Amino acid sequence: MLVIGFPTGALQANCFVLAAGEGEPCVIIDPGQDAVEPIEQALRKHRLAPVAVLLTHGHFDHTFSVTPVCDGNDIPAYIHPDDVEMLSDPLKGVSRESAVFFGGNLEMREPNEVRELKDGTDLDLAGLKITVDHTPGHTGGSVMFRSGVQEGGRLVISGDTLFAGSIGRTDLPGGDHSRMLSSLQSKVLTLPDDTVVLPGHGPTTTIGRERATNPYLLQLQDAVPDAQAAPHRGL
Repeated sequence: MLVIGFPTGALQANCFVLAAGEGEPCVIIDPGQDAVEPIEQALRKHRLAPVAVLLTHGHFDHTFSVTPVCDGNDIPAYIHPDDVEMLSDPLKGVSRESAVFFGGNLEMREPNEVRELKDGTDLDLAGLKITVDHTPGHTGGSVMFRSGVQEGGRLVISGDTLFAGSIGRTDLPGGDHSRMLSSLQSKVLTLPDDTVVLPGHGPTTTIGRERATNPYLLQLQDAVPDAQAAPHRGL
């Protein structure tokens, strides 16, 4: 599997391009601010043809370039229905401080074709089998994407559900800390330790490393840490 990743925009949200290999179809995950040019460069360099954009959630630092990328390549965007409103109202899910930082006005519109993601769905895109896990907590419509290869490699694109050493913040509109803990328990801790995690912000990690060191996962069965106890990334 070919995996290309790079941070985008002021909040350094990770955008990923996945393909079976060079010269193949691909999917684009979370095209955030200023993502159009690096995506185009990656497509040219690796001779890739995009077939879809997948969104881990609706926050604009992960979705800002979805319409030019989708409409420019005549491909659909996939998002959970609970977050779809943020595609046309990007300030709906952000804090007042974030809204002020971006001038209180961000104009976006939905791509021409938007398809809904559902928990447990297996997507067959670009020659890849991608499983959707609904993981509400950071937002109501947050999801993770699981994929793998025949040789046994496992991969999860976790969005802002799980980071290296932390989890997504739950104090924004649509966030819910109790739902986040439930998502971590049922959808993250159940994954094999050798699963590689590509998070929405920050460096790559593994489920095994997070199971052993992430304070939220360590304390999940005992006292629940305060939602702001560890540094968060993104919105």
